Amino acid sequence: MDLLVNIDVPDVAAAERFYVEAFGLKPTRRFGDQGVELSGWPAKLYLLHKDAGTEGAGGDLRRYERHWSPVHLDVVVEDVEAALARALAAGAVAEGEIRTGVWGKIVVLADPFGHGVCLLQFLNRGYDEIATPA
Repeated sequence: MDLLVNIDVPDVAAAERFYVEAFGLKPTRRFGDQGVELSGWPAKLYLLHKDAGTEGAGGDLRRYERHWSPVHLDVVVEDVEAALARALAAGAVAEGEIRTGVWGKIVVLADPFGHGVCLLQFLNRGYDEIATPA
């Protein structure tokens, strides 16, 4: 079984630049001007061209200003401060300060298309610091 991550964007070239510059991903396949496959994470990332205002799931219209979604990307990094600087330089918007807990550090961002992205740096034993057996 594989996992693929698809992100709708209104401008594939701009989205590719952001994800390459912010996270060091590499383009591996192109689908004309309608999409690009990026590699470098455990799951392939697909940036797919979808115009704003077109119908998405459940009849909701696509919009690319900041929006809330219960699904977002958590990107685990070695150094959250350095990763934040790189993401901001690439066009991300920070939505708060870096917060530190016993398990690690987190900062919430939005990509240039309104999608939520969190940067996580695990400390100590990571989530094992707060986990209980299932």
